Amino acid sequence: MKDDSFALLRGEIRSGLDVTSSMQDDQLMDYIERRVLEEQCLAHLTSTEKRRWVRRLYDSFRGLDVLQPLVDDVTVTEIMINGPDEIFVERDGAVRRLPVSFESKERLEDIIQSIVSGVNRVVNESSPIVDARLKNGSRVNIVLPPIALKGPTMTIRKFPERPMTMDDMVEKGSLSKAAASWLQMLVRSKYNIFISGGTGSGKTTFLNALSQYIPTDERVITIEDSAELQIVTVPNLVSLETRNANTEGRGEITVRDLIRSSLRMRPNRIIVGEVRGGEALDMLQAMNTGHDGSLSTGHANSTGDMISRLETMVLSGADLPIGVVRQQVASAIDIFIHLSRLRDRSRRVTEISEVFGMKEGEVVLNRLYQFQEKEEVSGKIIGQLESTGNQLLHTEKLRMAGISTEAGDQEGDRP
Repeated sequence: MKDDSFALLRGEIRSGLDVTSSMQDDQLMDYIERRVLEEQCLAHLTSTEKRRWVRRLYDSFRGLDVLQPLVDDVTVTEIMINGPDEIFVERDGAVRRLPVSFESKERLEDIIQSIVSGVNRVVNESSPIVDARLKNGSRVNIVLPPIALKGPTMTIRKFPERPMTMDDMVEKGSLSKAAASWLQMLVRSKYNIFISGGTGSGKTTFLNALSQYIPTDERVITIEDSAELQIVTVPNLVSLETRNANTEGRGEITVRDLIRSSLRMRPNRIIVGEVRGGEALDMLQAMNTGHDGSLSTGHANSTGDMISRLETMVLSGADLPIGVVRQQVASAIDIFIHLSRLRDRSRRVTEISEVFGMKEGEVVLNRLYQFQEKEEVSGKIIGQLESTGNQLLHTEKLRMAGISTEAGDQEGDRP
């Protein structure tokens, strides 16, 4: 498909009729099909090639142009645009460049503006970084020049149409069946759980799966920078999303604002999609003030690193002694779950630890599960999440939920 011929035909269609506003989707598709069939310069194309032209033309008006087939492709998990001429995708953990491009930098900018306007956000030279989402829930990050040196940059993180369940994760080997059953017991008992991991380790996917264990009679408030959680099992659900400042620098609503507001909404649980800064203090205080069963995620390379990062986040927004901050972490969070993306690109739960308390001014962890690598066969890591043999020490919430502390025994694999 020659870009100059495509641009010419699209320009004729656009100038011949105000298709962007006056036609319904099916009318526009019919109109484009007629134009492609009537176009003499396309007469030599096969039926398959003509259908490809029709789809591309339609997507240029109502979709995301060259990106639309990638967004529709269920095998693509991430789309990376480094400029109008560089498009990469991730499939099955492998990243490769595609032989497709936008016809111009301006066309890519048009697509970017249509995405951000669809979620009432603004991105321009004075505010060149923004998080947004597509209609299907995919997460979008956009960076414009002069920050992005090679041209407008966009990264689209896609999520499956059907949220992955814990059973799916067990089947994929991300964690053991015993650990999954044990986590279900902890979620039902309202333990505060924090999920850590590196970029692309599956934190949001795991949080979605954990949320399916929340009892259906509870009221849940989710708080995110850009809404991407797919909680489908809780009827009484309120989803809140931050808002950037307008062009005058006013109207910003932060995660901290939303956490404080959520406390007045009678939540049983609060789920903060990801903590990155001073809102960590508000999240910890919410967990410490009767909102048990809360869940959140954060970026870190290990559980220990996550605790250090939480301390740094709190200190960035409050002038508190480090000992007080650590006490907040130790008393608010019950369980840390760490996810990793291994060298074979698989995503695994590599550690589950209980927060035991404080000792000599440090947060003390009780490691309950640890990933054990057995061997590597044909580039694939063989191993599983195994119990360390340590017991869960804080069982008060289990008893309050009416769950026996022995209920989690799974073939001798309960911590």
